[in-house]
Amino acid sequence: MRVVVIGSGAREHALCVALSSDPAVSALACAPGNAGTRSVAEPLPVDVTDPDAIAALAVTWRADLVVVGPEVPLVAGAADAVRDAGIACFGPSAEAAQLEGSKSFAKHVMTAAGVPTARAWPVGGPAELETALDEVAQLDPGAPYVVKDDGLAAGKGVIVTTDRDAAVAHGRAVLDAGGAVLIEEYLDGPEVSLFALSDGTTVLPLVPAQDFKRRDDGDAGPNTGGMGAYAPLPWAPPGLVDEVLATVLQPTVDEMARRGEPFSGLLYAGLALTSRGLRVVEFNARFGDPETQVVLPLLETPLAGLLHAAATGTLADVPPLRWREGSAVTVVVAAPGYPEAPRTGGPVTGADGDGILHAGTSLAPDGSVVAAGGRVLAVTAVGPDLAAARQAAYERVAGVRLAGAHWRTDIALAAVEGRITVG
Repeated sequence: MRVVVIGSGAREHALCVALSSDPAVSALACAPGNAGTRSVAEPLPVDVTDPDAIAALAVTWRADLVVVGPEVPLVAGAADAVRDAGIACFGPSAEAAQLEGSKSFAKHVMTAAGVPTARAWPVGGPAELETALDEVAQLDPGAPYVVKDDGLAAGKGVIVTTDRDAAVAHGRAVLDAGGAVLIEEYLDGPEVSLFALSDGTTVLPLVPAQDFKRRDDGDAGPNTGGMGAYAPLPWAPPGLVDEVLATVLQPTVDEMARRGEPFSGLLYAGLALTSRGLRVVEFNARFGDPETQVVLPLLETPLAGLLHAAATGTLADVPPLRWREGSAVTVVVAAPGYPEAPRTGGPVTGADGDGILHAGTSLAPDGSVVAAGGRVLAVTAVGPDLAAARQAAYERVAGVRLAGAHWRTDIALAAVEGRITVG
């Protein structure tokens, strides 16, 4: 099987590593890829925002399967263009990808499907913004405000704050830029990320993970695309995956099929285990980053066959998934100034060892690796338990050199110390 992975981040590097070890994969490319993916996949130039260019590349390269990593090409219709060219594609249609592309659309789907989620107030203008914030404050006095950009924002379009002025400023900035805003009720409790493969009918969940959105230790600082993750979750309630499958994932896929917009690809449910029960925070329409970096190393079942089955409507025929024993932890090494104004171009050394997945990197003319984005590396390790995996990941981080680099020092620490409670 000839497989092309579309994208250039650590998620795509993790996908390429998993696919490269699959005996069913006879050729593997990553378009455009980064400095790390080149060690396991052929680099191919492509504009990831251009669906027709992605489809043309797949045809020229004679791909049997295209795996679209990022959300931007999916929302733009990349999967539709590839399928129209007669090639199997892992990724939802542009219409189905609106589960991530529009939070308001996702709320409508969840309401129709009976999926538990936070109450929300759509906002189209400054006056509505003030009114919605007033209503939230009256319903739950003292709770933080949750203000979201309704569209794609790379994980950085939300503010959770008790400062009303900051909430108003964030909402108005989105509105002034021509976007729409969603105000939501605050959800307490720990958050969980659960991936599921879907072919439009069958839903196959993977192991749950937890990521860390805030830049700094103790969940301080601005929101980012993710500063680290771990899997599985030793504190997760028994039966959590079955509950999410029954109350969230399958009803959502069934509702999309009822609407004539079947969801085929990776459905990512961001969840909060609140004092009032399970609630959906958001949906994504693709593998999450950095959770992919900890979920895939634990998957023993070959990946290519799973993705191809999802892309071709045969997921019901797949045998039960096999998982490795142990845990995985990933720690993101970010460029100085991330996320507001990351400084790129700095040389990166120590980035070629085991478990070091490249995110924002490129090759300089002399062949050296340089930082090319805000999140530069996702340093990952697997261990017999969470504490061992965490220690190994930070030992690998210590071997990386990038002037001014920033990383959190508390990824998975609360879980290792047994400080996470549910309900």
